[in-house]
Amino acid sequence: MLPPMGNDSLLQHLAFLPPLILSLTVHEWAHAYSAFRLGDDTAARLGRLTLNPIPHIDPIGTILLPLLGVPFGWAKPVPVSPNRFRRDVSMRKGMMITASAGPASNIVLAVICVLLLGLLYRFNVRQPAMETFLTTGFGLNVILAFFNMLPIYPLDGSRVADGLMPYRFRPAWERFVQIGPLALLAVIVLPRMLNFSLFSWPMLIASQAAGWLLTQIVTL
Repeated sequence: MLPPMGNDSLLQHLAFLPPLILSLTVHEWAHAYSAFRLGDDTAARLGRLTLNPIPHIDPIGTILLPLLGVPFGWAKPVPVSPNRFRRDVSMRKGMMITASAGPASNIVLAVICVLLLGLLYRFNVRQPAMETFLTTGFGLNVILAFFNMLPIYPLDGSRVADGLMPYRFRPAWERFVQIGPLALLAVIVLPRMLNFSLFSWPMLIASQAAGWLLTQIVTL
């Protein structure tokens, strides 16, 4: 799921689409791949075990809304059938793994963006378009990883939280899951209304780590 975006020009939104589509494609592919490795071939049989972005794109959530600057969006969710997991994998554990695979793939993409950017700087290759793509990809993937790991249904983090939830807290958790869409709406809308960013501290931490890594590459 795509987190809220700012109000930029149409040209900026167009430039934002390539790294966005790449990030969402890898995110959904990671869900499908992890499920497949655990024995569930549901996504594979539906053509979703692919890095081709077309099967993952939702015309409205992936293309139209981001172009219009609407602070919400999504790709087509990958179907997972936990009853098809291997016998040595419990449904709860399997759902935790498949859910966390998407955000984990975004972290990997963010690191790759920093590595490639560092190589451009290291060899003094001036490619403004590529630098913009990699910088945007880094920030986007950090935000995607953080946003999707929030323990709010239907985000990936809710599946992880569900798997880790102690039995004594499950009644309260299941009541919270029922209002998950409303809680998610509040998370999207309230920061914009109150004029603060939900992603300021994860971006600060990630940017500091990226700056350190860039320094190591450039000074090799």
